[in-house]
Amino acid sequence: MSEKADDLLKTTEESLYLGIEKAVVGNRLGDVSNVIQKYAESKGYAVVRDFTGHGIGQKMHEEPQVLHYGPAGKGVRLKEGMVFTIEPILTTGSHRMKIDSDGWTARTVDGSLSAQYEHTIAITEDGPVILTKL
Repeated sequence: MSEKADDLLKTTEESLYLGIEKAVVGNRLGDVSNVIQKYAESKGYAVVRDFTGHGIGQKMHEEPQVLHYGPAGKGVRLKEGMVFTIEPILTTGSHRMKIDSDGWTARTVDGSLSAQYEHTIAITEDGPVILTKL
């Protein structure tokens, strides 16, 4: 794997964990989104906007929509008991994506490298709990 790909993977994972650190009672979803975007862009990467995290409940994909970009201090206020995914996708080029003719495969429009990391978390009074990490 190239040094560039290694750094992209590392930065994507780090951005996920920075977002998780902001997922505490009283913060807003924008606080999570903003720290991911700021960190990614500080490292020279773009944040994909076409795919988001999402709430988990009786259905897998529920509200709230969890963006990985945007201003801090905006969006839903985080409350104990909320469960959602944070799943940033970073790219070495354009943040824009396209879907292949198979209706499933997603690619960057410019063919640049991309990486995604994801966790499902629960908001508790003691801080975020990563449900997908054993």
